Amino acid sequence: MTKKMNVESFNLDHTKVKAPYVRLVGITEGSHGDKIYKYDIRFCQPNKEHMEMPGLHSIEHLMAENIRNHIEGVIDIGPMGCQTGFYFSILNNESYDEALEAIEKTLNDVLTADEVPACNPVQCGWAANHSLEGAKEIARKMLAAKEEWRQVFAE
Repeated sequence: MTKKMNVESFNLDHTKVKAPYVRLVGITEGSHGDKIYKYDIRFCQPNKEHMEMPGLHSIEHLMAENIRNHIEGVIDIGPMGCQTGFYFSILNNESYDEALEAIEKTLNDVLTADEVPACNPVQCGWAANHSLEGAKEIARKMLAAKEEWRQVFAE
């Protein structure tokens, strides 16, 4: 038996998941009753494929900027180091369906974007490492599999 780890995703058997999917990772309740809902938005099959950095970097900027237009209480959306997905955290919104809808609308925003927001040396730490077309390809692939987002594990 594998030792239980402190990080939730380290306890997930990555050989049994089937990307793409959107999975509620956990709920953290604050001392005043506020709740943070954390999601795993998995774009790529772990250990089989990954997003290339320029496209991943650009979709990060696009999603971080645009998701806040579609749902309230966004804390953060950021990439996983393994380059297979993103973590999305939201405050006081328990609706999985609303989270899915916001993700879908945000990915559609990526498809219609004509520039990457904050893609310059003043606002970005590696402004030369972007690809709008790469971001659009990632978004297209994820949206094409939208019907699979609710299924985390292979049958």
